[in-house]
Amino acid sequence: MNVELVCVGTELLLGSIVNTNAAYLSEKCAGLGLSCYFQTVVGDNGDRLARVLGTAMERSDIVIVCGGLGPTEDDLTKETAAKVCGKKMYLHEPSKKAIESFFAYKGMEPTDNNWKQAMLPEGAIVLHNPNGTAPGVIMEMKDVKVILLPGPPNELQPMFEESVAPYLASLTAQVICSQTVKICGVGESKAETMVMDLIDGQTNPTIATYAKTGEVHIRVTANAGDRKSAAKLLKPVVKELKARFGNHIYTTEEDVTLEKSVVDLALANNLTITCAESCTGGMLSARLINVPGISEVYKSGVVTYSNKAKRKLLGVKKSTLQKCCLTHTIKIIWMQKLSFLCRYLTKEKNKEDITKHYCLQKVLLKS
Repeated sequence: MNVELVCVGTELLLGSIVNTNAAYLSEKCAGLGLSCYFQTVVGDNGDRLARVLGTAMERSDIVIVCGGLGPTEDDLTKETAAKVCGKKMYLHEPSKKAIESFFAYKGMEPTDNNWKQAMLPEGAIVLHNPNGTAPGVIMEMKDVKVILLPGPPNELQPMFEESVAPYLASLTAQVICSQTVKICGVGESKAETMVMDLIDGQTNPTIATYAKTGEVHIRVTANAGDRKSAAKLLKPVVKELKARFGNHIYTTEEDVTLEKSVVDLALANNLTITCAESCTGGMLSARLINVPGISEVYKSGVVTYSNKAKRKLLGVKKSTLQKCCLTHTIKIIWMQKLSFLCRYLTKEKNKEDITKHYCLQKVLLKS
């Protein structure tokens, strides 16, 4: 099955906000085994939106529309989609009560235009929105499903996870299972070259590489009649990737970030970390301290920008600073620091003589 995304909002066309919804929905749909061939951004204009929806409904099995479900006059998504699908609008009493409860909880009074959000297409599946006042909508046509979601990410994402993803999964008898192999210290072009034979010969599972900031993710996706069978198909491919990339793989868990992997390794080996940063301005420390349990690992951090501060606080020799040219300084960016530390701990984790207070900057300057 294929899915098409339509993101509504003039602010997206003007560049006033970044279209994070498209990135989120694309990734989630890919994880469900849905192919996405088209994405469109359209402004708050009923005629243009109607044309975009008409085209999308002709060429796609599922159309997901996000944005334009608010209470204002330029929020036209629901009314336009209902018109294109040949549906009449009606007042959905449960949604009206949900809006009343939402405002009561906030200690506020709804305005008349808020009731517009309780007007829904007849026959639609209504998706509850506990984080806002705009309910989601699913309209099931003969050859296409049209799903309307609110624009704010803090409303769209929970609604997708709780209501839309299970609905999409129910549309096919096949079960989709995927696993992401996360790699540091290898660029995307080299990573792809290392697995090109697997990509060229892929059928089921499929393999796709994704470039991230300072990382490469390889997603392996399989489909089968049940989850156990799909997971079984993934296992030999992931094993082969581990053999090829070795210590460059820092996790195969979806929710584990590079910094979490670093902290977990440090905790497992009873290590502590002290950071001395210059041009990164504390970004390495900021990223590390977002990880739960970091207080057991992270002891201190120093940001030294001037050469005088580096000599006084860190004991860096004047001769070292003179040798450290601008190009080398720029090269030592915060993602490289995390990548280095992760691989360092992986390789050295069984050695007992690792310094417990570890100054990353000094090690990098010597490397």
